[in-house]
Amino acid sequence: MKLVLASTSAYRKSLLERLQIPFETARPDTDESPLPGEHPAATAERLAAEKARAVAHAWPDALIIGSDQVAYLGDEVFGKPGTEARAIAQLQRMRGQTVVFHTALALLNTRSGHLQVEGVPTQVRFRDLSDAEIRRYVAKERPLDCAGSAKSEGLGIALLEAMPGEDPTALIGLPLIALSRMLRAEGLELP
Repeated sequence: MKLVLASTSAYRKSLLERLQIPFETARPDTDESPLPGEHPAATAERLAAEKARAVAHAWPDALIIGSDQVAYLGDEVFGKPGTEARAIAQLQRMRGQTVVFHTALALLNTRSGHLQVEGVPTQVRFRDLSDAEIRRYVAKERPLDCAGSAKSEGLGIALLEAMPGEDPTALIGLPLIALSRMLRAEGLELP
C-alpha cells in the first residue's frame, strides 16, 4: 500500500521523512473553521480526519495521514498569524502563560476504511517575554505560518520555559510516536 501525507506542510514532510518510508503528498481541500461550541482539541482531531478523507478518492489502496494542530489558552485559540503584527500580538498574549498545542493525527486505510485518530497535547510554558524580545524573535524567525507564532524546532525554543509532552515531534506538527504505533497497527514494519 502507498503511504500518503495529506499535507503540503514542509514541517510535516520533513518529520515524516525521519521514518524512512517512501510516501507521497497531497493537498487536502478542507475548511479549517471550528464548529460552533467545538473544543479546540476536538477541532484538531476532526480536521485531521477530514484532511485524510479529503484525498482518499485519489488513493483507493493507501494509508493516508492527516494532521492538524490547534494552540489554545482556555477558550482562546491561536491560529497561524499570517502577519508580523498578529504574531507579535499572539506572543504578547501567551507570555508567562501555559498554552496547549493539541496536535491531532489521523491514519485512514482506504482499502479497509479503517480510521485511527489520536490527539497528542503538549503543554508549552512561555517565559515572561518583553515586547523587545517578541519583536526581535518575530523579525528573525518570521513564524507567520505556524499556530501560536513560535517554532520550537528553531529560535522559538528560546521563548520557552518548558514543554512537557508525550512526543517532541507533536509540537512541530506530526507526532511520530503515535504515527509509528498506528502504522504498525496497519501491518507496516518499523523500523
